[in-house]
Amino acid sequence: MKAPQTELHISDSLSLPLQAVTETFAILAVRGAGKTNTARVMAEEMFAVGAPFVAIDPVGSWWGLRAGRDGKKGGLAVAVFGGRHGDVPLERGGGAIVADLVVEERLTCILDLSEFESEAAKKDFLLDFATRLYRKNQEPLHLFLEEADDYVPQRPMRDEARLLRAWENIVRRGRARGLGMTLITQRSAVVHKNVLTQVGTLIAMRTMSPQDRAAIREWVASNGARNDLIESLPELESGEAWVWSPLFLGKTERVRMRRSRTFDSGATPKLKGRSRTAATLAEVDLAAVKERMAATIESANAEDPRALRKEVARLNREIAEARKTARVERVEVPVVDHQVLDSLRATALALDEVAQRVGADTRELLSRLERLQRTSWSIDSDNGQRRNGVHLPRSPAVPQRIDAAGGGKLGKCERAVLSVLAQHPEGCEAGKLTLLSGYRWSGTFRNALSNLRTSGLIEGENAGTMLLTVAGERATPDVEQLPTGDDLFAYWHSHASIGKCERAILDALLASPQGLTGQDCAVAAGYEWSGTFRNGLSKLRTIGLIEGRGNGWIQLSGQLLGRTPE
Repeated sequence: MKAPQTELHISDSLSLPLQAVTETFAILAVRGAGKTNTARVMAEEMFAVGAPFVAIDPVGSWWGLRAGRDGKKGGLAVAVFGGRHGDVPLERGGGAIVADLVVEERLTCILDLSEFESEAAKKDFLLDFATRLYRKNQEPLHLFLEEADDYVPQRPMRDEARLLRAWENIVRRGRARGLGMTLITQRSAVVHKNVLTQVGTLIAMRTMSPQDRAAIREWVASNGARNDLIESLPELESGEAWVWSPLFLGKTERVRMRRSRTFDSGATPKLKGRSRTAATLAEVDLAAVKERMAATIESANAEDPRALRKEVARLNREIAEARKTARVERVEVPVVDHQVLDSLRATALALDEVAQRVGADTRELLSRLERLQRTSWSIDSDNGQRRNGVHLPRSPAVPQRIDAAGGGKLGKCERAVLSVLAQHPEGCEAGKLTLLSGYRWSGTFRNALSNLRTSGLIEGENAGTMLLTVAGERATPDVEQLPTGDDLFAYWHSHASIGKCERAILDALLASPQGLTGQDCAVAAGYEWSGTFRNGLSKLRTIGLIEGRGNGWIQLSGQLLGRTPE
């Protein structure tokens, strides 16, 4: 009887321990150097030992795992979601549902996003998938992220900041939740350094660009490895790699990766020769997968407040129609049909049962909808975006001088407003803007807003969201931005707008990242459920540092929730 495999054999000279499933890797190389082959070899080895993995494939090059190398026999029995070869289709809004299926069924699969209608659709799917997976997963699971520079960018656009944060949480803190990850990219220079420098093992293959080698050099220097090896990267042959793993493997080694045993569906098409299409795909129990998928979707719909509200609206329409009919035919038609009443009773019982079962998930969804409303923004007519890059705001000293678009000088209140909006490219509503600028909602403040609008530096009405215009951005080039990562909590904790009560609330929620009820939070913060405490909650909610309302479930907001306590 063959002994069970106890290592992942990725090269004749190098094997990885099984713990690699929950470790982090980065495979960096130019096109054609063998980075995807290396990732596929790792996936094949994980499949061989029964370790589940998910390959996130935005270009449609991973489906070949289902076929043998020559395409004449089956490969790995791995489900393929989406793409031209998918067993089950993927939809833009299905990220959370697929994450639930992966977690609950321990499913190994390929998520092929190549047929999505746009990059925005891919990012929406991945944000929901990564967020839900990080929150729910507890067992070992490895993620392969192709084209990582698109989803973990060094200079994220406005719609990429939350997705970047989701992947950063998985790379930096996912091991405690059973998550490991491999980033795969040919553009090392444009992968976010806060994420890249946190991976435990670097697999660097042929790299030509000085900028990309500089990114690798930065990782090597921070991990104490030999810097001179960087110079050999352009000379590596296809399939060769330097493996730097100072802690996990405790070695630096030059190896030649073995060739994948499955079909190379990502190979460059050729004008002559055999087609790349595999003749034989491994059989997957599609009926079981689709049944699980349907059950997961049904469960998600049952827990979706939008679906429940839609059902209630339908019943209300039936009631209204019944009443209308009753007024016309008072004798023959009852005011409300008994079937409608029975349906209402059943729905009320279902709502009560779902409310008990959903709990925090429902509150989280509602909170998310509120955040989306608060952060809605308009496309700038000049350059199509409000600001390029992550702008997690820092509250700087108000600049001594900011000139209006027409050349005039602005007053202290106007300058304070511009400084706050420069830190918040998503815009601020009136309450948040007054708190952070240090002014009350008064005639002075309203006049300042009017002056800034007249000068063409801000846009938006007092009752809505106010944002900087392009001219306003140009007038505030030196405004310091918020720190990122672990420094962000410390910054807000000491912010001038945060008082003693608010700091106590933040400390209590940091100690309980899963959240607390309002009453429990008051006790943990050392306060009674009083006006002072409720005002503190209101201020933190207005600024955007906590989520949740009243005496319900309260927790730190998304920008602070992922921080590891010191």
